[in-house]
Amino acid sequence: MMKFRVASLAVVFLWLFLGRSPAMHAGSKTMMVHYMPWFVSQPYSGSWGWHWTMNHFNPNVINPTNGEQEIASWYYPLIGPYDSADPAVLEYHVLLMKLAGIDGVVVDWYGMDNFDDYAVNNTRTLDLFNYTRKAGLKFSLCYEDATIQQEINGGFITAGGAIAHAQQTMLYAQTNFFNDPSFLRWETLPVLLNFGPQYFTNSSDWISNFSVLNVTNQPAFFTKDNRLPSAGTGAFDWPPMSLSQTNAQSPTEPVLNDAVMNGYLAAFDQTAGTWPAFVSSAFPRFHDIYAQAGVEPSFGYLDDQNGATFRETLTRAMTDASTYIQVVTWNDFGEGTIVEPTVQYGYRDLGVIQNFRRQYLDAGFPFQMNDLLLALRLYNLRKQFGTTSAVLSAEMDRVFTNIVSSNLSAASLQITGMESNVPIIYDASATGSQLQFFLGGFLSGSSLQVQKSPTLLAGGWQPVTNLAVGTNLMVFRASIATDEPALFFKIEGAGP
Repeated sequence: MMKFRVASLAVVFLWLFLGRSPAMHAGSKTMMVHYMPWFVSQPYSGSWGWHWTMNHFNPNVINPTNGEQEIASWYYPLIGPYDSADPAVLEYHVLLMKLAGIDGVVVDWYGMDNFDDYAVNNTRTLDLFNYTRKAGLKFSLCYEDATIQQEINGGFITAGGAIAHAQQTMLYAQTNFFNDPSFLRWETLPVLLNFGPQYFTNSSDWISNFSVLNVTNQPAFFTKDNRLPSAGTGAFDWPPMSLSQTNAQSPTEPVLNDAVMNGYLAAFDQTAGTWPAFVSSAFPRFHDIYAQAGVEPSFGYLDDQNGATFRETLTRAMTDASTYIQVVTWNDFGEGTIVEPTVQYGYRDLGVIQNFRRQYLDAGFPFQMNDLLLALRLYNLRKQFGTTSAVLSAEMDRVFTNIVSSNLSAASLQITGMESNVPIIYDASATGSQLQFFLGGFLSGSSLQVQKSPTLLAGGWQPVTNLAVGTNLMVFRASIATDEPALFFKIEGAGP
């Protein structure tokens, strides 16, 4: 039997081990995360969008104490204020979701109209959809029908044309979202949430809105808090900040008491149990910055309680009769409900999701909190190398594929090679007399040379072959005699 040994030298050698390669398996519930696509950053798009500034804060101002930019949030994203159209950001987000055990995203959607920032947000929604599809994640929409009144007020549409306009919006959703195999479905119907309803408050309106859709795309329709009779399948709950109360400790900012919150959730679960299906939401906290920005009075404050609020609401969502779980939210920085990694909480909330997935949905779920770092490391490499090297871009694409395929060992080696500016050998295998391994990491120059040696002594290395460096996956294959002594392999030829 051919033997392989690993040498520890300045060049990179063959690493032969079994990487984790478990299959992602959804349990009896599908866990989605509510996502905001509306962030616009100056470094990427040329200006700062409203959701980072709220016309009050200036991200170009740097806090000299901590180096953070001034943004419209109490919390600071681990990667800093970003742009929702940035491919590196979208890749980072979907990889974090995949590694956290989240099944998909529910995007806060304002339609596709060229009014206010709706078209910009829709473009970013389509961009995100491309990445969730690549990552094998589900996708759904939470339609904001409050946009109808805004468009009427702005003269974009008339009240008399509201139904016809909503029908066109639904047809757009059917063409661009509902028909995709990765769109979330309840039984055979696409799942559509609505944050309201706020304009179309009658079931008959929604029946008319949906009447233009194919029979197979009549939505499983979920509204906020209460099911809409006839048109609705069920509803979803949300942090009940309207129940916040002022007291002596919070004279200017109302506080949502934990007992009041749990009473609301219990009442929702009881009512929802009579519906065909419902969505149960889990959330870590609520701490908006609207009052400080001068936008409107605060909706209230829900304490994080060192993670207890999230664990409490997620436990309820995991154990009640809901069909879907909605984590609220991935990245609503203005309201402080984010579970995306932040400077303040790090990866804590995603680690909670990992543990709860293992406990309630999939005992074999393999990923741990440290695995989440792979997404950040790849993001940093995208920012470091950009698109200046087609070869390195292709290698980073392969890292993404390895992560979503659960081959984290290979992905980590590839990332380490790029971080260290050295090539690496990974995913070695031997079948009978056939040896195979892949070459990756930092790839430059025109070729890499594979060398072998029966010892680690200087001068004992012999060239085996030269492999051309390019955008394609580099593979080394060789026939090895079964009675041949143990060999060491290394690669040389790349550098900054």
